[in-house]
Amino acid sequence: MKIGLLDALGEKMRWHQARQTLLAENVANADTPGYRGRDLKAVGFEEHMQSLSTVKIATVATQPGHIAVSSSDADRFGARTMNSFEITPEGNGITLEDEMMKVAGNQMDYQAITALYTRSVKLLKTALGRQA
Repeated sequence: MKIGLLDALGEKMRWHQARQTLLAENVANADTPGYRGRDLKAVGFEEHMQSLSTVKIATVATQPGHIAVSSSDADRFGARTMNSFEITPEGNGITLEDEMMKVAGNQMDYQAITALYTRSVKLLKTALGRQA
């Protein structure tokens, strides 16, 4: 049985995990010449509801020699190259201070979502007569 609230919270947690991966890549490549940072498009309620469509399309390798196509969560959530207004002499568009602020904000948001998820599960257990 699917519960809409828990599904939405779980999807938001996956979004924050994928964003954390991209932000970590940005921080790791802060000194890489020519590297352009990536970030995820903010996900909203409407996009979440559209993603619940029953139609799913997937690629399939029909021959053993074919290359399997896989995507990461970052690609699933619409990873995009950031518009960098500040470019270093090496051609890098990453500002380490900005990326660390994004990492801290993402971590706080993730913790808030996990707290909501935990409380929702406890509330359901209480409603079912089980100990929370």
